[in-house]
Amino acid sequence: MIVFIISAPSGSGKSTLVTRLLRDVPSLTFSVSYTTRKPRGAERDGENYFYICREEFEERLRRDEFLEWAEVFGNYYGTHRSVLDQAREQGADVVLDIDVQGAAQLKRRIPEAVSVFILPPSRQVLETRLRARGEDADEVIHRRLRDAAREISNYRAYDYVLINEDLEESVRALEAVVRAERIRRSRMEPRIGPVLETFEAGKE
Repeated sequence: MIVFIISAPSGSGKSTLVTRLLRDVPSLTFSVSYTTRKPRGAERDGENYFYICREEFEERLRRDEFLEWAEVFGNYYGTHRSVLDQAREQGADVVLDIDVQGAAQLKRRIPEAVSVFILPPSRQVLETRLRARGEDADEVIHRRLRDAAREISNYRAYDYVLINEDLEESVRALEAVVRAERIRRSRMEPRIGPVLETFEAGKE
């Protein structure tokens, strides 16, 4: 099982890319995080997040139930340990959509996890995307832009960096990362063995 960590500033198009990745690449499961924030728009419990109260989240923290967690904009977010067991049972690799704080924690726990950072083409493009969503007041947008600058400074800690300028190109690049890592990890041993045997037989 491979753990794929996807991080990006809010508004970078990460959710769209992850949705396409899960649709187009087989044997991937998405880790639904827990959060104490309220649902937005058409978000649904158990699909976008598991929405719980602050007290319950803190109780789960005390029980060490989370692989990683962070407090962002006054709300908790966390990845439950059970996601790994579920992925193993399904015979799937797991995709986690988490911020830079959570990614750093998870890398310490699972050093072999593959991390991908998604960059917007520029600050101006990111601001345009945030405003186009129509979800946040000006002060929130400016705070997200400040946080984006901080998050982007951590890009060197990631295994891969994608600039999401063209959606289709970014989708192809992200899918290529997953497929390449699967080949690298498996080394295709079941198929390589028979090939090597033919060369051994040729020595006779």
